[in-house]
Amino acid sequence: MALKITFLGAGSSVFARNVLGDCMIHPELEDMVFSLYDIDEQRLEDSYLMLNSMKHHFGKNVILEKYVGEAMLPNALTGSDFVICAVQVGGYDPCTISDFEIPKKYGLRQTIADTLGVGGVFRALRTIPVLEMFGEHVEKYCPNAVFLNYTNPMGMLSGYMQRYSNVNFIGLCHSVQVAVPKLFDGIGMEYDDKVQWKIAGINHMAWLLEVSRDGVDLYPEIKRRSKELGYPDGDKVRHEIMHRFGYYVTESSEHNAEYMPYFIKDKYPELIQRYNIPLDEYPRRCIRHIEEWQKMREELINSPDLGHEASKEYAVQIIHSIVNNKPFKFGGNVINHGMIPNLPAKACVEVPCISDASGIAPVYVGELPEQLAALNRTNINVQLMTIEAARTKKKEAVYQAVMLDPHVAAELSMDDITAMCDDLFEAHKDWMPQYR
Repeated sequence: MALKITFLGAGSSVFARNVLGDCMIHPELEDMVFSLYDIDEQRLEDSYLMLNSMKHHFGKNVILEKYVGEAMLPNALTGSDFVICAVQVGGYDPCTISDFEIPKKYGLRQTIADTLGVGGVFRALRTIPVLEMFGEHVEKYCPNAVFLNYTNPMGMLSGYMQRYSNVNFIGLCHSVQVAVPKLFDGIGMEYDDKVQWKIAGINHMAWLLEVSRDGVDLYPEIKRRSKELGYPDGDKVRHEIMHRFGYYVTESSEHNAEYMPYFIKDKYPELIQRYNIPLDEYPRRCIRHIEEWQKMREELINSPDLGHEASKEYAVQIIHSIVNNKPFKFGGNVINHGMIPNLPAKACVEVPCISDASGIAPVYVGELPEQLAALNRTNINVQLMTIEAARTKKKEAVYQAVMLDPHVAAELSMDDITAMCDDLFEAHKDWMPQYR
């Protein structure tokens, strides 16, 4: 029987190409059905044409199906073995614009706003109902499917779905596998297959706990080069964190600048230049991607012979390992059932996981260095409170989630935080359930 992979948010053509293209070129994956689902008919059609061209290029026995709109979701999911989710509820316009422009009126500046902070909280609140709806359909139409989530905010969404649904749900983020190569590249160190590393923590704030080659600890050399060569221009925040707290963090400097209260400060505007912090970075990326897509579209959907080179995404290796019972180790986001004892049990943690035919199993990590656990807990507080808000639909819980955010709390008064949240409730009312 053919392997069925459903892609929710398949109108994200470049990401669909990476993940499903990886499946096409894998030598041990054959006879597949790609079920493409989106609410945007034109973007879905673009992805369908693109993948059809790749199918002919590689001569793969792949059946492509496409489904538009919620009414077709049961058809898209029925009998699926794997479900991949990459959606953005509300899109760039209007929701991302509101997530940045409204806080800016209160003097709060952000860089990415997709994981934490007031932007991350409201992104979660408008996305959780959609994932709940997906989950209900998965439980009904493909209850044994493995659900691979790439949608942010990863910690909040994965934490919610793993606690409050029966879906076989795992959160995936490429920041784990690219962290060490990025670090080495920035300080002129060679990265190869002999480099071994251990990473654990929470999504976008996981820690490079160990890094070695041939049994030799590389951290002393890393820190020496970082000091002597100077922090790389695009990675100054992470290098500062490494020297202050002892360890390198996985996600980018622009992300971590807004997860902590030290870098984006109205009282110290010089820090923005000192650490090369790109304020309003995510809206710029959205605009750039929209413009680039118009140029890429013709090439991707009209090429009669579209090829593909393997991406760094984990999805295909996980699918292959489960289908063929070949163990694969990766960084996944799961509820903390004791894997990291000095983080809360309800927290969603990012830890090594092993996949094979029996499923996906997280690996015990042990306690983090206390300073790292303390930093993680400041973010976990916001995540857990946001999940509570999504469950109760109480505005008070939303206010509390945002008040607990390290960056927001360091910049705004409680009155301003409440007023800012009320403005965002109004702006997002068409995308969120009613909060009381």
